[in-house]
Amino acid sequence: MSWDEHIMLIAHTVHAFGKQIKVIGNTGSNSTREALHATEQGFNVGMHASLQINPYYGKTSHEGLMKHFERVLDVGPAMLYNVPPRTAQDIPTHMVESLSRHRNFVGIKECAGNERVEYYTSKNISCWSGNDDQAHDARHHAGAVGVVSVASNIIPGVYSKLMGDKTQPDLNAKIQDFVTWLFAEPNPIGVNTCLTMAGMVKPVFRLPYTPYGREMQQRGLELMQDLGEEVLGLDQLRIVEDGEFTILDFY
Repeated sequence: MSWDEHIMLIAHTVHAFGKQIKVIGNTGSNSTREALHATEQGFNVGMHASLQINPYYGKTSHEGLMKHFERVLDVGPAMLYNVPPRTAQDIPTHMVESLSRHRNFVGIKECAGNERVEYYTSKNISCWSGNDDQAHDARHHAGAVGVVSVASNIIPGVYSKLMGDKTQPDLNAKIQDFVTWLFAEPNPIGVNTCLTMAGMVKPVFRLPYTPYGREMQQRGLELMQDLGEEVLGLDQLRIVEDGEFTILDFY
């Protein structure tokens, strides 16, 4: 999405659901200037907090990373986002501990595993799991306060149960094959294909993303049918043929 589309989506979400939920807008960037501008715009349209990833590709020093986060935290409440496989740079624990003293620090979305989640819990730092496959154990065994989930776009009721007060080991085991399928290609390819199969979005992809092919869709269809009524759009699920997709390169 363009930044204009990004801010419009945040504004729409706030307008539609802002009285029922807290809206956290993903306004992070590898450019501090872009992150500051987008975050200011996000707060201007009513989001409650921002999600701030560490600069990717054009990585910086630890000093630069610290200053980047301090600047965006100055704008308003923020959740940090650590996802080393996508950024190729881990946010070190000592930096998060230091930033946690900032008045606008909300917590961290952590994708580096449940040992890291447990460490932050021991330091009284609010931590959300960023891994759908590990989220249940993060919540019940590592102290996570919740999950920032992709699969919950398809099976929201399941993740609500997994994040509840009681452990759900059987339910957690039941969804693992579906979660593996969902992330067989880099996110958001799987979830966008899934939403298309359920008729919840139009069959339009923007390059460089391309949808799952027929064989992968068939596997996903079987997995979702096995999950039954937990799946949004279950009655509409179908294979979407290649010719039905529109793949955009310039828009």
